[in-house]
Amino acid sequence: MTKQTDPKRRISRRETLVLMGGAALAVTVGCGDDSPSETPAGSATATSTPQRTTAATTTASTQTATAAPVSCVVTPEETEGPYFVDEMLNRSDITSDPTDGSVKEGVPLRLTLTVSSVNGATCTPVAGANVDMWHCDADGVYSDVSGGAGQPDTTGQKFLRGYQVSDQNGQVVFQTIFPGWYSGRTPHIHFKVRTNDGLEFTSQLFFDDAIIDAVYAQAPYSENGAADTTNATDNIFSSDLVVSLTEEGEGYAGAFHVGMNAA
Repeated sequence: MTKQTDPKRRISRRETLVLMGGAALAVTVGCGDDSPSETPAGSATATSTPQRTTAATTTASTQTATAAPVSCVVTPEETEGPYFVDEMLNRSDITSDPTDGSVKEGVPLRLTLTVSSVNGATCTPVAGANVDMWHCDADGVYSDVSGGAGQPDTTGQKFLRGYQVSDQNGQVVFQTIFPGWYSGRTPHIHFKVRTNDGLEFTSQLFFDDAIIDAVYAQAPYSENGAADTTNATDNIFSSDLVVSLTEEGEGYAGAFHVGMNAA
């Protein structure tokens, strides 16, 4: 199957202003990656291989927690790509297709995003923002696209798409599955933040190579073989956008801080 490569578009970031502190899954104030830019955030990987399961077995819920200090940086923006559809599906678990109730199989993945506005050395949580997430399934297929560019016609289907509204700490939680791959791109997840004052921020999340290899050795991913593009050869990949994952049950969990420029 011939599949499309997203065009590269990079928006420069401001000077990184680092505040001391650490990030955890429940961290609720801050932005940017958990690690300095010279060390990919995904460098801490799971030591064993979770087994395939249906992601809908775990229900994610938005959490409210005490703010913790984190690195206060502006997150790199990335291209939206050709597959964004404004479905307006307000839901935390995006594994199912509401049109027929089917659930996408794959390794469960729970992602916590914390959205903040960066103004100098200060990060302010952004509450009430719509945060969309979308990505392909284990076979590299996106929902609700009309075909072409190596994608089948999935018009009307709505799997692996949804949005959450950020809470008072700027936090949203998504339950999904680890994404598959399609030709020309390393595995990735798209996200978009839209605020009440009209600001729109779009980027992508990436993963550590070792975890990608562990996941893709399992069914149903193994039926699609190894990805033809790695992080090192992807023309959009940024180490600042790698999300650290830890084992959680039969899958993984990770947290990422999205820092948007206040100016």
